Amino acid sequence: MGEQLRIGIVSDIHGNLEALTTALKSLEKRRVEKLYCLGDVVGYGANPSECLGLTRERAEIILLGNHDAAAAGKESLEYFNPYAREAAIWTQRILDRDQREFLAGLPYEEIRGEMHLVHSAPERPQEWDYLFSAFDAYDQFPHVKGRDCFVGHSHVPGEYCEGREETSRRIINVGSVGQPRDGDPRLCYVIYDDESRELEFVREEYDMETAAHKIIEAGLPRFLAQRLFYGQ
Repeated sequence: MGEQLRIGIVSDIHGNLEALTTALKSLEKRRVEKLYCLGDVVGYGANPSECLGLTRERAEIILLGNHDAAAAGKESLEYFNPYAREAAIWTQRILDRDQREFLAGLPYEEIRGEMHLVHSAPERPQEWDYLFSAFDAYDQFPHVKGRDCFVGHSHVPGEYCEGREETSRRIINVGSVGQPRDGDPRLCYVIYDDESRELEFVREEYDMETAAHKIIEAGLPRFLAQRLFYGQ
């Protein structure tokens, strides 16, 4: 048996520096030993470079999200909504070559012991499928490698179990640090005990006013600033 670890798992930071710095302080306060990031470090928010720098410094694992892929030129913007497309094009201009190449080289998924980490969904990580509910998760369980699969992408936190036994596989959506969409505007992340499999969903207030002001000042769509206050 290896050393028991408390692992912080974050996702969908989306260039929101105020949310990320608050989350990192919260993780430190809770004595988390490792940090994993499920992707979408950039996109939407006004501080993609700073968020990427901090995440590279702190996280042991960083996965590729669809907005990261778009910023790196690996993903077509055809299926992005107009707000996301405009933010992606802006982010491409802001990031330097090293940052874009770093994003382009990130993996779609990672396996650590009984933990399966992926940005979107375990069956086809590169297809960017969304998991919003237990119904969405049902067909994904056969593709979970290990006991617990952690996802982001939908920005909606949740825990979905394959069965009622303690050994049943689970899919855990860790929510979003930088742009929650479950009606709660507070940032969200998960702390996981890799031995007991205990989960803690953490919500924290952060300086939304500053994050929103930066988005507007950067010339990004005002909608991306307004939605922060509603968690939508």
